Amino acid sequence: MPATPTTDPLQRERDHLAASRSALRAMREDVESLDIRNVTGTWVTAVILQNQIEARIAALADLSDTPLFFGRLDYLHAISEELSEGGGGESFYIGRRHVHDADGDPMVIDWRAPVSQPFYRASRAEPMDVERRRRFGYTGGELTAYEDEHLTDPSEADTASALLATEIEKPRVGPMRDIVATIQPEQDEIVRSDITGTICVQGAPGTGKTAVGLHRVAYLLYAHRERLARTGTLVIGPNNAFLSYIEQVLPALGELEVAQATVQQLVAHVEVRGEDDPEAARLKGDARMAEVLRRAVRAGITLPTEPCVVVRGSRRWRVPAYELAEIIEELKGRDIRYGAARDALPQRIAHAVLLKMEQGGEAPDDRVQDAVARNSAVKAVVKECWPAVDPAKLVLRLLSEPEFLAECAEGVLTAEEQQAVLWPKPGRSVKTARWTPADAVLVDEATDLVQRTPSLGHVVLDEAQDLSPMQYRAVGRRCTTGSATVLGDLAQGTTPWATASWPDALHHLGKPDAHVEELTKGFRVPEEVIAYASRLLPAIAPGLAPATSVRDAPGSLVIRPVTEWEDAVLDACREALKNEGSTGLIAADARIPRLAELLTAAGLPFLSPGTETSTEARLTLVPASLAKGLEYDYVVLDEPAAVIAGEPDERTGLRRLYVALTRAVSGLTVLHGEPLPEQLR
Repeated sequence: MPATPTTDPLQRERDHLAASRSALRAMREDVESLDIRNVTGTWVTAVILQNQIEARIAALADLSDTPLFFGRLDYLHAISEELSEGGGGESFYIGRRHVHDADGDPMVIDWRAPVSQPFYRASRAEPMDVERRRRFGYTGGELTAYEDEHLTDPSEADTASALLATEIEKPRVGPMRDIVATIQPEQDEIVRSDITGTICVQGAPGTGKTAVGLHRVAYLLYAHRERLARTGTLVIGPNNAFLSYIEQVLPALGELEVAQATVQQLVAHVEVRGEDDPEAARLKGDARMAEVLRRAVRAGITLPTEPCVVVRGSRRWRVPAYELAEIIEELKGRDIRYGAARDALPQRIAHAVLLKMEQGGEAPDDRVQDAVARNSAVKAVVKECWPAVDPAKLVLRLLSEPEFLAECAEGVLTAEEQQAVLWPKPGRSVKTARWTPADAVLVDEATDLVQRTPSLGHVVLDEAQDLSPMQYRAVGRRCTTGSATVLGDLAQGTTPWATASWPDALHHLGKPDAHVEELTKGFRVPEEVIAYASRLLPAIAPGLAPATSVRDAPGSLVIRPVTEWEDAVLDACREALKNEGSTGLIAADARIPRLAELLTAAGLPFLSPGTETSTEARLTLVPASLAKGLEYDYVVLDEPAAVIAGEPDERTGLRRLYVALTRAVSGLTVLHGEPLPEQLR
């Protein structure tokens, strides 16, 4: 006998979840069973097809701890054409990927599909034809609760979603996770912004700007997959630990192949083995260095003093020096790369020779022009007047030879600035030189001056406030023909060259017309914590609007003066670990080795940033310099004065402290033996 349908709404939803998982499994099995032996013409097409099949199988994986759907929309009217004549409504389950049954009917709709948008945007004021929005609560991958909003029922009170609050505050297995189930209307507008425009998000701590950026990548790949498959996408983060966290988010959003890199990895033309002092790094990151490098690249161009004589058979064809000079001057005046101009020069000289041939009664064709361009006399002119440039060798010379730097930097850098930029000890060769991170960016700039850097379709740049103008230029080169999503917080700029304003940053990025959005409503950091940290804003980012939080969590902030430092740190960590979720112990970089010894001796297992937490190890020891972009359920902040003292100046130190203060999702304990900065007293 057929099973009797249950009348329990929760059980019906669980049944739909089970059926959806079965359907997803069937979709995966269908792909796994494909036999391509009779449909591939060559081994190349066979390899391509097999790779596509393997990627499809991976995309159809069911993440057991991740809900397959998190919401449901009940529309007042049918959306599907075949149901529209009946006049009734239609329901859709909103999830992380599309799932269909054996007949092809949808069981779960991808959150990025247009029909899913009202889940994030609909309200009582604008219901968008939605009668009911249902949210689901999960524990692990098990559906445990649901909550309804009847958007067209005037008698129902407009109250905050309890399940939404629970999802936001839910303890996490790692310091970073997706927010696809909790995206707010203002965030969704950013996520679904048009691909043709660049958008900059100024986001206070806890506003979800990083997650919004990742969801935007996932959305653009869904909406413009074919276009971005050709041009590529890239997520740029501040460090490898940060990239490892966001790598855990993207699969849950339905995307497996999004390139990720730090700025330093983008410009890895030389091996970085040295470090600049703050002033040298600031000057090397100054936008004026672009002009210095442009002059350096073109410094070897000279005008000929002798004609070019091409011998072909019994005849000699002569291009006078003045004519050669005109060709070179014309190429110098064009806005093309040095290498492209060098490649064009022999063809231009050959064309001049062909004109003389035609005047002499011959009828040369393109093959003759190519042959003339390869003539030794033409090659000699090119080598002498437009020599090849090796970008790394050029920058090596620029930073090692005071006379060459003075020639290229005249009127751009002062004598004192030139002295600061020069290496204290000149480099002998590209391989042995002690290149610094800022030097590598200069090499990248020189490389682009010689040969154009390939452009991607879309680039997401996170923690952008810390980039120098030259680093912005390096990123901008990767999206000259594409768009970008720029994410950051001016208050969290912790480099001596941190950007002062987004218009300045976007100018250097090459996207001056980008739209700037500001997110000030926090969903992660408790109000008590963000209000405390915001006391620093007048000193670190005057004029920036303070953040607020939708989460009121009394007792989430503890300020604890200590005398016995070591015991206090261990006690605070043990206290935090009594709670469910992750704990981060954040401290000045110089104190990390001693803290590691303390934790080991006390038998408290701990992880390094970038390692996912587990039931066996939920404590992460975090140097303050790596805390940016990360979040933990509970944070123990060790000695704020030491965090400030670890930076080259007070403003940067206070900004670093602001970052450390805003990493907690549920609770923050601040331990201090030294006086707190006056802004926090």
